[in-house]
Amino acid sequence: QVQLVESGGGLVQAGGSLRLSCAASGRTFNNYAMGWFRQAPGKEREFVAHISRSDSSTNFADSVKGRFTMSRDNAKNTVYLQMNSLKPEDTAVYYCAAANCYRCTNPRLYDYWGQGTQVTVSS
Repeated sequence: QVQLVESGGGLVQAGGSLRLSCAASGRTFNNYAMGWFRQAPGKEREFVAHISRSDSSTNFADSVKGRFTMSRDNAKNTVYLQMNSLKPEDTAVYYCAAANCYRCTNPRLYDYWGQGTQVTVSS
């Protein structure tokens, strides 16, 4: 089992920045690739970003490319999502998740999920 706890969400004005954190406990963190997903009211959960377990390579949804970055600190068992130039359409609950896959964007491939953190971007 892997337990994941997100933090760092909040209310920010459009154009602002937030950094989300996801702290992991349980099984060895660096055995897992990690992803960020988000879900807005009335919409399906969608892929945001992924970081591999091996070389920390990243991939992003087109909607956030150039604005979001993702990193991991294996010593701290934590992944981060740095969100810049935020837009109202980024408003959602953001979830981190752990998986045994490479560059995977399908949420069904992820085995463990956090409880989510709310991000609200005002216009």
